[in-house]
Parts: sequence; C-alpha cells; structure tokens
Amino acid sequence: MRTLYVFLFFCLALGAVNAQDKYFTKDGHISFFSHSIVEDITATNDQVLSVLDSKTGKIAIQLLMRSFMFEKALMREHFNENYVESDVYPKAKFSGSILHFKTISELPTEIEIGGKLSIHGVEQEVSTLATIQTEADEIILRGNFEVKVADYNIKIPALVRNNISKTIRISFELYHKPYK
Repeated sequence: MRTLYVFLFFCLALGAVNAQDKYFTKDGHISFFSHSIVEDITATNDQVLSVLDSKTGKIAIQLLMRSFMFEKALMREHFNENYVESDVYPKAKFSGSILHFKTISELPTEIEIGGKLSIHGVEQEVSTLATIQTEADEIILRGNFEVKVADYNIKIPALVRNNISKTIRISFELYHKPYK
C-alpha cells in the first residue's frame, strides 16, 4: 500500500513540474487591418486561445473566425458568410515555434516565430519577428505580420474588390499565464 502512495505522489509531482512548463491564455487579442483607397477595415478578436511550452518554445494558437468584431454589423456578416465562410471553416490556427526562446527576459526582446498558419482550409508557412517578455508570472508575446488574401483562397467579389486590400495586416497580443 505504501508503494502505491509513493507512486501516486511521484506521478502528481511529475505532473506538477511538467505543468509549470506550459503557459496558457484564452483571452488573447488578435486584430486585422485592411487599407484600401475606398475604406479601412479593422476587426478584433479577444477570444484567442494560445498554449506555449516554455521548455521547447513551441506555440499553438486557435481562434473562432465568428469572434471577430467589426465596426459595422454588415462587414461582420460579409466577412463570415462571403469571404472566410465561417460555417465551413470555423477556426484559424497557428502551430509553430519561437526561435531562441531561452533568451527572453523582463525586457522586451525581439524574437522570430515560424510555423504553419491555417485559414479558410489552407495551410501556409509563415515567419515573423515579434517581441517577447516576462512580467510577473506572465509571458507576453506581441507582433504583427501580413498575409495575402489570395494565399488562403479567399475570394473577393469584383464589386467590392477595391474596398478590400489584397494584403491584410494581422496583429497579436498574447498574455500567457502558467497553466494550472
């Protein structure tokens, strides 16, 4: 019986040590911006899920496309129904690594993130520079990058082609806390 208790204690302790390596947020912030001659379009999503492994630098990010909020309800409707087809492709995902992860500190440090971004059922390799820092018990990751709409097979109708940029700027801000 004592052996069973020792084994259970060891398993729990090992799980607790392993959990300290994982950082998590479910309220990360991602926004995108489209600039065109006709209009600027901005959308924000504050329901972004992200998991970060502090031992390996691996990161995974996921969000629901329907969670993007727009200035106008009609923009949101067109975005979900006509462009990203949220009923068919409900999520966007990123899976990758933070290069040289061990170099982070309390000061903002520029790092490179690379991996696969999946939008609208299409997966593409992306790489960007971002800033990372620690603050109290958080790991904060901020940055932005650009994607071409055509790379993800998102079709823009000819009628509104001048209203939407061919390249969209995506910005992110993720405050990861220790996973418990």
